[in-house]
Amino acid sequence: MSRQLVAGNWKMHGLAPQLVGIAALAQAITARPVNADVLICAPATLIERAARAAGGRLAIGGQNCHCGIAGAFTGDVSAQMLKDAGASAVLVGHSERRQQHGETDAAVAAKAGAAWRGGLLTIICVGETLAERSAGHALSVCARQIAGSVPQDLPADLGVVGYEPLWAIGNGKVPTAEEIIQVHSYIRQCLVARLGAHAAAIRILYGGSVAPENAREILSLPQVGGVLVGGASLRSADFEAIARAASA
Repeated sequence: MSRQLVAGNWKMHGLAPQLVGIAALAQAITARPVNADVLICAPATLIERAARAAGGRLAIGGQNCHCGIAGAFTGDVSAQMLKDAGASAVLVGHSERRQQHGETDAAVAAKAGAAWRGGLLTIICVGETLAERSAGHALSVCARQIAGSVPQDLPADLGVVGYEPLWAIGNGKVPTAEEIIQVHSYIRQCLVARLGAHAAAIRILYGGSVAPENAREILSLPQVGGVLVGGASLRSADFEAIARAASA
């Protein structure tokens, strides 16, 4: 089984002074190695400096990319640009992009294809709203998003799926262990049905109010290939504790 991935999403946070946190985290996991792959998805403005601060001891990623290689797309960033700046991974289809920017499944699939072809580890995000879960549609929503957002030629070594129930993001609410296992197992079935047997190697991350206090339990669950961390990733000590929970 692949090592678990502990990925942090800084969202629209981070200025130059916060780079000391990346350097501190890199130093800490070098001094006492963790049994997990560690990634921070930083704002585009910080990627190059974050990669220098990390010094190859942890990975740096982007939070979004365009589906094209280059062109008249003011304000957009391509996968090749991210890699050139020092990124080795990128998030696509995060719920905030889907909700606030109207990104469709087809748009996410195009970005995901561009990302892995550009050599980036590609984390494709899916997840249901509270209304959808309350109506009993959590599984069908994830199935639809996977069918529409995951390219059929996605390689297992560059593909990751992030399951983020929207109702659990940033508010301290976390699904039960049984709910997480149910959705992750179903996502695995959907991936294998879509991509074939090699999809058994694709890591499925859980995201939504992950914290040092609950990380060990979440990371110990079947089919959980890691976690996608929001607010706690901005605090290097908390993020390190989550990474060490994977080691445990």
